[in-house]
Amino acid sequence: MAHQYQYATVSEALNELHENGFTYDFNIHGDDIVKHPENYQIVHVYRYEGDSDPDDEATVYGIKSLKNGKKGVFVAGFSANSDNDAARVLLELTIKRRS
Repeated sequence: MAHQYQYATVSEALNELHENGFTYDFNIHGDDIVKHPENYQIVHVYRYEGDSDPDDEATVYGIKSLKNGKKGVFVAGFSANSDNDAARVLLELTIKRRS
């Protein structure tokens, strides 16, 4: 099960993950997550909530590939313009793992 943390900023979460070896950018390479979600494990979940603007809300995922061990990050925003397939798949994986 993923560990969930809260940090003051997305940058703090990304820095923490980077220090722990999560260096691959899954936002650029999210197609494989959509096609093969079973190959990925969500290791960390960091949530950032804006004080007054919902567009400032984001979730930072620390993800590990079960095929090659590659560790990286995916940042999903909550605004309407940040909607994409990989973000939906990661949210579904998070919900399934809680069950």
